[in-house]
Amino acid sequence: MNVSASTTGLFILCFLAGPIRQSQAQTAELSLADCFRLSRSRNIAVEQARRSLSARQYQLKSEQATYMPKVDLLAGYNYLSKPLEINLQQVKDGIVEGSSQQATNAANTVYQQITGNPLPQNVQDVIYNTSRDIIGAAYPNYNPALAKQSYFVAALGLRQPIYLGGKLATARDIARAEYDAGIINLELAEKQTDFAVAASYIRILYLNSLTQSQGRIVEAMEQNERFAVSLVNNEIIPPYQRNWATVALTWARTRQHNVELDKENALVELKRLLQIPQDSAVLIGDTLRFRSMTAPSAPDDFYRSNPLWKSIYSKSSLAESAVKASRSINLPNIFGIGSLNLYQKDLPVTTPPWMVGVEMQWTLFSGLNGPRKVKAAKQLVEEAKLAADNTQNILEASATVVRNKVTALEKDLLALSTARDQARHTTSLVRERLANQMSSVKDVNEALLVEEEISKAYYAALFGYMLAAAEYYNILGTPQQITDLIQ
Repeated sequence: MNVSASTTGLFILCFLAGPIRQSQAQTAELSLADCFRLSRSRNIAVEQARRSLSARQYQLKSEQATYMPKVDLLAGYNYLSKPLEINLQQVKDGIVEGSSQQATNAANTVYQQITGNPLPQNVQDVIYNTSRDIIGAAYPNYNPALAKQSYFVAALGLRQPIYLGGKLATARDIARAEYDAGIINLELAEKQTDFAVAASYIRILYLNSLTQSQGRIVEAMEQNERFAVSLVNNEIIPPYQRNWATVALTWARTRQHNVELDKENALVELKRLLQIPQDSAVLIGDTLRFRSMTAPSAPDDFYRSNPLWKSIYSKSSLAESAVKASRSINLPNIFGIGSLNLYQKDLPVTTPPWMVGVEMQWTLFSGLNGPRKVKAAKQLVEEAKLAADNTQNILEASATVVRNKVTALEKDLLALSTARDQARHTTSLVRERLANQMSSVKDVNEALLVEEEISKAYYAALFGYMLAAAEYYNILGTPQQITDLIQ
């Protein structure tokens, strides 16, 4: 199944250029390698994983920039139900008492400086009582308003993380683990798509082989029917023996038609995997041919290259980052803060143009929530490791089982190949006997049916052998390696 570079390039460009309608379709032999290339660039599952990886990459870049300072434009308009007021009535007694006492002390100080003696107590009492009466009478009996009912302020606020207990580093670790998991998910989507494409392609080759084999049977039955007609015309055999040939030929043509319909359905599935229009013409004319799989037994650590195991194992890193995140919740957060006033209107107080400071936030008690989250995260780490070990065991066992299956099918193929050759030889002998009038038309039909069934069994075994080989390479993490057996 060798395809020239120019033909292959023409085909790929033809499909990558966009939808192709049946009236404009160009056909070329489509190899399995071409299918792999098309699926990598067109398959929806692969593209979905690629978009997810791109989103995780942006998230990682975002987390890497979280240590940069955060600058906000702060602005606010507030309308109060009534203006802000100073509650003078609440402090009236203290002010009157304090002012009266202050007036008495002042008079006593002046008198003492002049005479060297303090004021008599009765005089101090007179001054105190007089001052209290005057101040009490003059004291406002209302609460004056501080400002209008509304005010507007605007400022630039800066918040710089200084120490967050490892929270920023943990967030970056989680984003990195998510990004690495996205890479593995893309590999897994590509591997699964490659295996699906390989299985679909092998099925088409199998149906091509059946069609070719069935075509030989139909052709032989047509010859048998024509020969039976000539024998009837020459009154050598009765007409009912010709009917046996006609019935066998009709049923053989029906089986051939069913195989062709199965191939059309297989092409529909392949086009879906390659994301090419269903009305596009795709030519795959090759057939299955046996080639022994020379791949050695799986190495001890083959599972590490399997994206399925890597996908499960990557959850351990994510779970370990979750443990760090749970522990960092109990640590304090320290920020550097700053503010630059831009505008203020009708504010009842005058604020300074700028300010800087340090702010600390420390959750001292959260209802024992933190320790429980740490324990839960540790359990997730253990669960992820157990899942990775379980996946390793499954892959190792599957590799051994599938490898043994390939070996068993290879032995079956050798036996069925011999049986197929013997069936063909037997059919030719029966046809020679019919020519010598030593066998009947029905004998030839029965020989052809046996040959057909053995051929079907051979190609079914070959189909299973190729699928098992593709599955084995898929377990090893290299599903495209099946192309070594399909050339």
